[in-house]
Amino acid sequence: MARVGKRTLIYRWQRFAFACACLLVVGSCSSGDDGAPRTVAKIVSSLPRTGSANAQTTSIVNGIRMAIEEAGGKAGALAIAYEDWDDASARKGDWDPEVEAANAHRAVEDADVLAYIGTYNSGAAKISMPILNRASLAMISPANTYTGLTKPGLGEPGEPDMYRPTGAVNYFRVVPADDIQGRVGAEWMRDLGGKTVYVLDDRGLYGKGIADVFCAAAEAAGIRLLGREGMDPKAQEYRSLMAKIRKLDPDFVYFGGTTQSNAGQIAKDLVSSGLRARLMVPDGCFEEAFIEAAGHHVLEGRTFVTFGGVPADRLTGRGKTFVERYRAKYAADPEGYAVYGYVAARITIDAIARAGKHDRSAVRTALAATKELDGALGTWSFDEHGDTSLLTMSGNVVKNGKFEFYGLLGSAVAAKP
Repeated sequence: MARVGKRTLIYRWQRFAFACACLLVVGSCSSGDDGAPRTVAKIVSSLPRTGSANAQTTSIVNGIRMAIEEAGGKAGALAIAYEDWDDASARKGDWDPEVEAANAHRAVEDADVLAYIGTYNSGAAKISMPILNRASLAMISPANTYTGLTKPGLGEPGEPDMYRPTGAVNYFRVVPADDIQGRVGAEWMRDLGGKTVYVLDDRGLYGKGIADVFCAAAEAAGIRLLGREGMDPKAQEYRSLMAKIRKLDPDFVYFGGTTQSNAGQIAKDLVSSGLRARLMVPDGCFEEAFIEAAGHHVLEGRTFVTFGGVPADRLTGRGKTFVERYRAKYAADPEGYAVYGYVAARITIDAIARAGKHDRSAVRTALAATKELDGALGTWSFDEHGDTSLLTMSGNVVKNGKFEFYGLLGSAVAAKP
């Protein structure tokens, strides 16, 4: 074996260390395996495409595709490649922790990927956030609302730092969080004449989280809490539970959960048990699948739904233009979160273009500096935690088998807790 000088050994060690660093931080290097500059900016979405959430997530994906088409398929000098990934499994019929983790690792390992649009469910975000954070890969959610993902002191102990192992913020969301939604829901219930409430939740991250916020806000609004219970979202029926609640005769039942955690069955059993109570649910039920699951005759006149933002037919300016173009392209009305998918993709494309290079950290930094003026959702920006400055919330009811706008909620939402 030939003798190697000390300086040569140091040089070789430095080259080896640099190569390892590039492997550990996949995609941070802007060149391909052959050393040529990367020319493709890949954007992936991770959403439940299997199960009853499919109609809502199809609407989101349609919005993403529209934004890419509007940009001419390019972000600055880079060509955009988009992949629509499913984070649900046939076994669960909903998002699956194992699938979501696999999607996050798959994105990290593909050096072309510069942004991850997702998740739809807050529980899924909890899984992928730290994986993507370690790779400095930007994550933009069009639908997550659980407070603990971003807001210090408003979630469980250790949140949100546990989702940011590097200390940097790489997760952003374009929807208002549940600290706002839970509060305005309680205020709306009070204004509807509710004096007593029984609260249910699906024991999930999102459902329990918003129910916690609602309970605290209800007390502050002067609404008496008659009971609080976590229920099995996979149960066949809830007749015995509703019989117990009926004896307490609340003005309202509040359900913290989603269509996929059996909101439709809860609504049906509430009515069939003879409860006079009205039902209030959060944005996780603001989808046509909820009406289909419960039956519109069950929901009409007694169901109230809170939502971050306003329904599609109430958008104005560029938002209205988006809805018109969506209808023309897909011959259907967009579901509630379609515009958020569209906006998430628009700002992602803009951030990649402003970054000026194929570099994950640069894209993350550019995304954090986003300030959209007169966009489809109006004028807004991200705060230091990755939350949108938008605070608009709406109330909606079911009428003639469709969601109908009731009004804007929360005159005091500008004052964050």
